[in-house]
Amino acid sequence: MERSNHTVTKFILVGFTTDPMMQLVLFVVFLCVYSVTMVGNTILIMLICNDCRLHTPMYFFIGNLSFLDLWYSSVYTPKILMTCISEDKSISFAGCLAQFFFSAGLAYSECYLLAAMAYDRYVAISNPLLYAQAMSRRLCHCLVICSYTGGFVNAVILTSNTFTLDFCGDNVIDDFFCDVPPLVKLACDVEESYQAVLYFLLASNVVTPTVLILASYLFIIHAILGIHSTQGRLKAFSTCSSHLTSVTLYYGSILYIYSRPSSSYSLERDKMVSTFYTVLFPMLNPMIYSLRNKDVKEALKKTLQVHII
Repeated sequence: MERSNHTVTKFILVGFTTDPMMQLVLFVVFLCVYSVTMVGNTILIMLICNDCRLHTPMYFFIGNLSFLDLWYSSVYTPKILMTCISEDKSISFAGCLAQFFFSAGLAYSECYLLAAMAYDRYVAISNPLLYAQAMSRRLCHCLVICSYTGGFVNAVILTSNTFTLDFCGDNVIDDFFCDVPPLVKLACDVEESYQAVLYFLLASNVVTPTVLILASYLFIIHAILGIHSTQGRLKAFSTCSSHLTSVTLYYGSILYIYSRPSSSYSLERDKMVSTFYTVLFPMLNPMIYSLRNKDVKEALKKTLQVHII
């Protein structure tokens, strides 16, 4: 029996498994991951705000990335925890729409922010003497505001087009959150215009930032090769290694899922990849930007010493 999206009042999230024991195990795992994510990103933000040595453009962007990750993880994990311990696996139509919108908005914003961070690293390496002047406070704020604006404007476009689709028959979402691939699977008929919107959003929010990041790193490599001392080259590259790691992990998983045609979707396989960039990546970012960062470790040590004394 066919029904339109106007009669759908809720969706059922299948999640990862129906085995009660595995659900309990997953609840504990996701709770630990979420706790580490909240604590790690909050500490990093506090260190950047409180330590004057971290009041530089690079740490300003890192702090905003942590802020994004706090909200990004919170879009998914609480609902995952609820579905693991509750017999009610449903999510209302409005709740699904809200989760979808904030998921897209935060994800797109992070894509733009990572591109801005790549430009910041290029300026820092290619012209270190004029770095503070080139990356002014006004420019940094402008880049962050544009990242959020671009992300959420495109999220409005994606959400409005997705939730005007006609959903037929079963309202079961074979995933742990409301995302494009499982919702498309429920649609009666996906018109070419919707596919065009998806490709446009992929190009503007993922491919374009990716090209900008690659271009920035080509200039960075050129600048590093121009440094005469080996030690200087290693130091310059080390300032980019954390960002490069973050970009590779995030863009790699997103491009894997969303750059393929809908006919090749494998929801079971994509669940695992989606878990990485929605749940694990926000937890890893504070570690990526702090474990190998001397300034952050010194700021943390100073803060701990003050509180212990």
